[in-house]
This record gives sequence, structure tokens and C-alpha cells, in this order.
Amino acid sequence: MKSVEPEVFLIAKPQLDYDAIAAYLKEVGGEAWLERLDRGDLDAELNDPQNLAEFAGRLCYRSWEPGLNPNVVRVRTDQTEYLQNILASLHGSVLEHVSFSFALHNVSRVLTHELARHRPGVAISQESLRFVRLQDLPFWFPEWAREDPELMERATELLGRMEEFQGWMAEHFDLDGEGVPFKEKKHRTSFMRRFAPEGVATGLVWTANVRTLRHTIEARTAEGAEEEIRLLFGRIAEVVKAEAPALFGDYEVVEGAWVPRWRKV
Repeated sequence: MKSVEPEVFLIAKPQLDYDAIAAYLKEVGGEAWLERLDRGDLDAELNDPQNLAEFAGRLCYRSWEPGLNPNVVRVRTDQTEYLQNILASLHGSVLEHVSFSFALHNVSRVLTHELARHRPGVAISQESLRFVRLQDLPFWFPEWAREDPELMERATELLGRMEEFQGWMAEHFDLDGEGVPFKEKKHRTSFMRRFAPEGVATGLVWTANVRTLRHTIEARTAEGAEEEIRLLFGRIAEVVKAEAPALFGDYEVVEGAWVPRWRKV
């Protein structure tokens, strides 16, 4: 048994093709918006997640600059102010264009079963214990459990016996014997995973758009949320707020719960 901690790795985020954007804006007469990059009015570091959300929003109303749409008499030029207005007006569809991909490491099957409830705007590729043989049982213990000596002793002993049984089955089935076909290994490994606890740590790639992330962060860091998923989404929230503060900066952290100013955008 190996004690582990849930970890979050941001592995992908939007990357814009500014030449293609410039060609489009030349067609519609909105070149002034892109010129703001040269003046430093847009994010100086080219914050692609925020620029993509703003681009999608402005396209909806042709609000690149005054005069392109006669109905638009005032154009916000401050990006943070613009995106806050998107959130306040519940124009959440433009946020669906912005996605982040995470490698979630050492998270339990308890957590992934909870995570599967959030399907819209999400893609999941999870480590398969039908193919991946368990040799140890990585396991996360909350702090309150680690402070209970008798509980830890009994839990560690139980996990040790389950881990030993995994090793026994591998030997019993001769899975490392010469010439054992992969089909046979997969068949036996699929059976062996049935004797792993639901709390065994695993991994997955989880991709979600900003609209889904905002809702999931709120729901899964709430006081009543399961404690492991609450810990994980607190860490995810910190990552995305650093990446796109104009899209996640309205949250207030109250005793670990991330509470947005604008809900269910």
C-alpha cells in the first residue's frame, strides 16, 4: 500500500491563430480590435483563453468597434470589464469555446464515479484497470483519518492483504510467463481488478470548457461535497484562476468553498 495525494496537471489550453483572426476581422471590418494587441490593451501576454472568449462574444453582436452594428453605440475596451459583463449577463455559450485539459493523478474511483455525473462539455479518458495490472494499491487518506492510529493500522493491514492477493493472483495465473498472450493477460487482469477497493488511486485526462468548469468548481468545492473531490476541485480552481483571472476572478473562497458572484452562466 502506498499513500498518495491527488494531483492536478494542466496539460492543454486554447491557442489562437492570430493571423487567421486578422484575416477574418479584415473581412468584417473589425481590425481595430486586433490592433489593441499592439497597443497593449488586450492581455500583454496574449491570454488566449480570455481572448477566445472575448472574440466569440464580440462576433455575436459584431461589437469589434463602434459603427459596425448600428445597434451597438458603446464598445467596452477593457477585457476584464467586457468578460465580467459576459458573466453578469449569463451569456455562457461563448465560454464553451474555451477548454482546459488536466491530467488528474492519484484520484480514487470514488472520485471518478462522482466526476462522471458532469457530462456536458466534458471529455474523459481514464486509466483502464482491465489493461493496467495493479501491483500496489495507491490510496489517499484524509487528514482526519491519518490522525487516528487504530484506524490507520487496521486500514493499512487490510490494504496490505488485498495488495498481497493481487500479487498472488498474478503468480497463480502465470501472467509473466513466457508466451502468455496479451488477450489472456487482459482477461485475467479484468478479473483481478474486482478485488481492488473503490478507493484505489488511478488517473485520467479530464477536459472541460469554462462554462462547465464554473459550475463544477462551485458544486464540488461546496461544504457538502465529498472530501476528496472537494480537495481536487479547489486545486483545479486555483489553476484556472491563474490562467484566466477574468473568467474565474469573481469567486470568493469561503472555508474552502469557491462561491461565484455569477452562478450557472
